[in-house]
Amino acid sequence: MGLLAIWQENLDESRFSKQQIDSFIKDYFDKEEAAYAKILAAGENKIEGTVEEIGEKYSLAPTEVAAFIDGINTSLEEQIDVDALEEDTAVTLSIVWEKLYYNMCKAKAPWLYELKEWDGIFDADKRMEIRNQYKKDMQAVSHKVGRNDPCPCGSGKKYKNCCGKDL
Repeated sequence: MGLLAIWQENLDESRFSKQQIDSFIKDYFDKEEAAYAKILAAGENKIEGTVEEIGEKYSLAPTEVAAFIDGINTSLEEQIDVDALEEDTAVTLSIVWEKLYYNMCKAKAPWLYELKEWDGIFDADKRMEIRNQYKKDMQAVSHKVGRNDPCPCGSGKKYKNCCGKDL
């Protein structure tokens, strides 16, 4: 069983009480925040080593490193096969800062995207630009055409007299 599977098993409500799981998650989020703060403060966008070495560097258990990599995976230049991670697995985490910040916004994790250590990576304007792009990307857009709207085919006719005529 891989490290991520063990991590996910620890979140199984049938084995542990909700209170135990909540405590487990809160403890992990505290460690995750500290790890990100350390990474951002150092400006390290490339982290290399085994899962065990990365865990030692950022005070994370091997299963927590697997969860951390699972969380950061979409922010990397090249994604990691998190299901295959073992303690001795060598990994290279090449972080794309803009993707990381965007994905933190997407995860609705203000404890991460509001870290003061981001000041050394992006200025406030750049962070606002990324947050605004996230908001724009998540905005619902209706593509419904009304009967009296111009036809989307570009004919210049009303929809009801063009492509919507046979409806």
